[in-house]
Amino acid sequence: MKLENKITTRAVATAMFATPVEKLHRPPNRRGRSSVHKARVEGKFLFRGETKLLLAGVTYGPFASGGEGEYLDPKQVEQDFSRIAASGMNSVRLYTVPPRWLLDAAQRHGLWVMVGLPWEQHVAFLENRKRPRLIARRVREGVRACAGHPAVLAYAIGNEIPAGIVRWHGREAVEQFLETLSRIVRKVDPGALTTYVNYPTTEYLRLNFIDFLCFNVFLESEERFDAYVARLQNIAGERPLVLSEIGLDSRRHGRDRQAEMMSNQITTAFAAGCAGAFVFSYTDEWHRGGYPIEDWDFGLTDRQRRPKPALAAAASAFAEIPFRRSERWPRISVAVCSYDGEKTLGECLSKIEQLDYPDYEVIVVNDGSNDATATIASRYKVKLVNTKNGGLSAARNVAMDAATGEIIAYIDDDAYPDRDWLKYLAFAFRNGDCAAVGGPNLLPPHSSPLARCVAHSPGGPAHVLISDRVAEHLPGCNMAVRLDRLTEIGGFDARFRVAGDDVDACWRLQEKGGTLGFAPSAVVWHHRRGSLASYWKQQFHYGIAEALLERKWPEKYNIAGHLTWAGQLYGSGAAGILGLRERIYHGTWGSAPFQSIERFQSDWAALPLTPEYYLLIAALAAASLLGLIFTPLLLLLLPLALAIALPIWTAVKRASSIPSKPKFSRRWRAMVAFFHLLQPLARLCGRFAGGLHPWRNWRASGFAFPRPRGFTVWFETSTSIQERLAALESALHANVYMLRRGREFDRWDLDLRIGLFGGAKLWALAEEHGEGKQLIRLRLRPTCKSSGLIMLAGLSGDALLAFFDELWLPGAIVGTLVIVLALETLRECGAAIAAFLSALNAQVKGALKSEVTKSKHDQPEREEVAFADFNER
Repeated sequence: MKLENKITTRAVATAMFATPVEKLHRPPNRRGRSSVHKARVEGKFLFRGETKLLLAGVTYGPFASGGEGEYLDPKQVEQDFSRIAASGMNSVRLYTVPPRWLLDAAQRHGLWVMVGLPWEQHVAFLENRKRPRLIARRVREGVRACAGHPAVLAYAIGNEIPAGIVRWHGREAVEQFLETLSRIVRKVDPGALTTYVNYPTTEYLRLNFIDFLCFNVFLESEERFDAYVARLQNIAGERPLVLSEIGLDSRRHGRDRQAEMMSNQITTAFAAGCAGAFVFSYTDEWHRGGYPIEDWDFGLTDRQRRPKPALAAAASAFAEIPFRRSERWPRISVAVCSYDGEKTLGECLSKIEQLDYPDYEVIVVNDGSNDATATIASRYKVKLVNTKNGGLSAARNVAMDAATGEIIAYIDDDAYPDRDWLKYLAFAFRNGDCAAVGGPNLLPPHSSPLARCVAHSPGGPAHVLISDRVAEHLPGCNMAVRLDRLTEIGGFDARFRVAGDDVDACWRLQEKGGTLGFAPSAVVWHHRRGSLASYWKQQFHYGIAEALLERKWPEKYNIAGHLTWAGQLYGSGAAGILGLRERIYHGTWGSAPFQSIERFQSDWAALPLTPEYYLLIAALAAASLLGLIFTPLLLLLLPLALAIALPIWTAVKRASSIPSKPKFSRRWRAMVAFFHLLQPLARLCGRFAGGLHPWRNWRASGFAFPRPRGFTVWFETSTSIQERLAALESALHANVYMLRRGREFDRWDLDLRIGLFGGAKLWALAEEHGEGKQLIRLRLRPTCKSSGLIMLAGLSGDALLAFFDELWLPGAIVGTLVIVLALETLRECGAAIAAFLSALNAQVKGALKSEVTKSKHDQPEREEVAFADFNER
């Protein structure tokens, strides 16, 4: 049987019996111009009412009949829409403004319409003042012609502005113009959704004002298509992603290959969490600029409307979105740990009961609550475990011990999941060898204004990604772990009673060689703090958790106690903007087919967003007060004023960058700016309470005069320099030293820090001398930290000024402080050198003992063999 006949038979059966009504939701009958029937955006998906709307669509037109921009006669449109609907599709994308009768026809056949608003985007449209006004007028008239019709899904305010045009005008100018068009749409048709149809060559456009992202993607390789959809999901962030054009040319690739690719692309798109996909196109008949396009055959039907195998393939694939029914799903244990969570636990468990997943259990751990938590949990079909209050980590371990699933998925009691949450998690596990998988946690749609302010403020639970699919950190409110991998690392560390347990668990899983995966559409809705006091308390406890993490993972933190992620932090309030530099990869003369954006931010630029910055302000303020005794110190008032103004400016700038949202007034933006200033202070207080401060004592086992040193070590057996450095690193970690590895562009190998002022660096080289013999060259150098040098230089200058002005007492005080800091720098550098020497001696002796033992076993006639010599040059 031919492929066409096979797929057609399956598609007919699917269209008659299998199309899930809740997935392919149809537009309502027309009842005036009320916005009640409009689709809306919630997180990563579109909804109408309480029903998720997955767009299974096809592009339609443009045609030449009746003149450019017009459509075919109503009879032909009725026939086409009837076949589209019968094939299991629920939406069409148009490239021009349709007449009202066409929208009526779409409604009769249960089809949503994405209306294209055409204008001359292929030319330099911003070169004169007249053209933008004419474009705005055309858009206004086009929206007015369709406004209020219940079949209208959204308006596309543009389609693939050429990369050369964007490069010519500049990204910011194009973005501002598109935002103007978006405002026109919302003003003429209130409540309508807007989008812009982008493509890979201008993926860098920042379009925060549109409701969902659309991308045209034509990639013939299944692997590249899958990878690029994952990239687009991270570009989309917390908004839905719709593939507005996908397909394959049957003229060049054959009809069977087109059908196969169509099925794969639709399946891949929805499994990757897309909110919709439009196949390009319904028919091979289409025109551009009034001229027929005859050398491309992308249609599901030919120019005479005869179906190709691709039509049946698309119908079959759309019938099983977002996942195939034949998919095999592992058993999952959903764990909810609750302490006094009566306010939100009922909502959480109610939504968990509605999950669309064939095999899961629910475990509720009541962690010694004093409210009605246990009573509320007993109303649902859950495995309830009541324990004494032991903290969050202990409760999560109790759930781990009670779990019977292959995977355990953790969710907080103040969150609730999307209906397909577990399927997206399980699919990510299946497609990647991951130890854990997580997804985004988004603000519930009907949250209070204050909670929305908190969501746009720093410090919330956020995922950290190091690639499109691999994470460095997953928040515990939305984290699933393979039960055997979690058991292997001993579960969660019970010392983390309130926070930090998820960070520690992620690091331990990665330390064991595990990978953390990210599923962008495995969404949970997570309530944010609803008051100023609760936000302060949360950030304070996060500061304590950071202190605990720093003691357990000192190598992850810098001298000031600041954690630097290797990946990118995501979330509404995650990223600071001060000092953020961007550049766009255009390629030579704008020739790159994928033009991406790269962002850079230095540690100095991010400083005003960190808790340590408040210590700098306090130090400048204290020094300025000494100006009452020593007048030259009053000069520090200017740096103090600048230091105070910088975080304020940063906070205001960050708050003003929030996308325009209904009811998000200037008052609430001011509150977001205030939260940006409050959060580092709360974290700082928590860190101090936990013992994490810049002058904390690190363990120092001795002192060696801090001078440059060089060594050679001779070994009779050869081992890679990486293994030897790893052993040295482990020995230093065992003594809880602050240690960093050299990065890809560093010449040094290990950097050991003792305090704010001093440390030491190690260089290593392996020389291979044949017959398995090896000479290791080592170089040690003491290093003074820039923060200490700047402080010493400033204080030394103040002391000299004081003595020149014959202010003996202030000069003596400041001079004494200089001497103390200089001695502390000397001590820290010496302690770092001594630590390296101690670890090196231990490593060499251990290697010598091992080699002597091995040699005696192999050569018993020799009484003594010198296998290593540790010589200082």
